[in-house]
Amino acid sequence: MPTILAIETSAELASVALLRDGQLTTLESSGVHTHSDTILPMTQRLLTQAGIAIVDCDAIAFGCGPGSFTGVRTACGVVQGLAFGSEKSVVPVVSLLAMAEACRETCGARDVLAVLDARMGEVYWAQYRYAEQDGGHWRAVIAPTLSSAAAVQPQGMVQACGNGLRAYATDFSGRDFFAAGLMDILPHAAPIARLGQQAYARGEVVPAQDAQPLYLRNKVALTTNERLAKAEGVAAGMAT
Repeated sequence: MPTILAIETSAELASVALLRDGQLTTLESSGVHTHSDTILPMTQRLLTQAGIAIVDCDAIAFGCGPGSFTGVRTACGVVQGLAFGSEKSVVPVVSLLAMAEACRETCGARDVLAVLDARMGEVYWAQYRYAEQDGGHWRAVIAPTLSSAAAVQPQGMVQACGNGLRAYATDFSGRDFFAAGLMDILPHAAPIARLGQQAYARGEVVPAQDAQPLYLRNKVALTTNERLAKAEGVAAGMAT
């Protein structure tokens, strides 16, 4: 089985995960203002604990968003730097899909509404449906969307999850999916590693320079070249 390193910093919880020989190990740190300071040391610590280097991984997966603009940009830049230096492929994973996978792992849900607090009176949300055939896979019923809480309209009965439910509890309280919502689920590197391993097996990878964040807000992002230049120093210490 391929060895996958995963990084997720799109919300207030930063996390890294390593999926190797069927074993998943993770490290995490909360605090949205510290992701750029903590994610590389956490990654190095995780690899050291496993006794491997970045070059021993088959690919690097990351939560590509949507989420915090700074957080998503941080993950993308770090992953580009690591992948560039180690000549590894990148597997972008939508952070809302990672929440849906975490929800399925928690309660067995097959129809999931993932709702992430986007601040400014809005939420990022998407609806996913899980099918068992062909080893199991997710399908987007409603693609990632940015809207007010009142505009969230899933199709049919769903299991809801995510901190957006709590952040806008007044708006969601009358909805049939609210009471049973799993409000503590956030994007995490653990499901990103699992989803990334599946995507890698399907050949759904991109070269480092083509890794892109998923931004739903109209805010100017760093260009690919700017992100690569900023991340270039990452590779030297971690590619050996």
